[in-house]
Amino acid sequence: MLATSERVRGDGGRTEVLVWHKPVGRCDGECDFHAIACSADEGIVLPSPKQNVPISLDKPGERWCPDCLAIIRGGRATEK
Repeated sequence: MLATSERVRGDGGRTEVLVWHKPVGRCDGECDFHAIACSADEGIVLPSPKQNVPISLDKPGERWCPDCLAIIRGGRATEK
């Protein structure tokens, strides 16, 4: 599944967890912002490039956004 990452930072500004979101809309790879399926208002600012991410993550420190995962599993693509 194509996804874009949100970096959740802890003390000292170090990334503690990577949260993967389902992006919506088109991207040419030079985006300053990615809209995400779980929010009509929020998105990822200065996103990393979209990546193929497995639905079943097994990497420590990475997880899917629960709302985006529900959209993916429900087969509903939310366009804003």
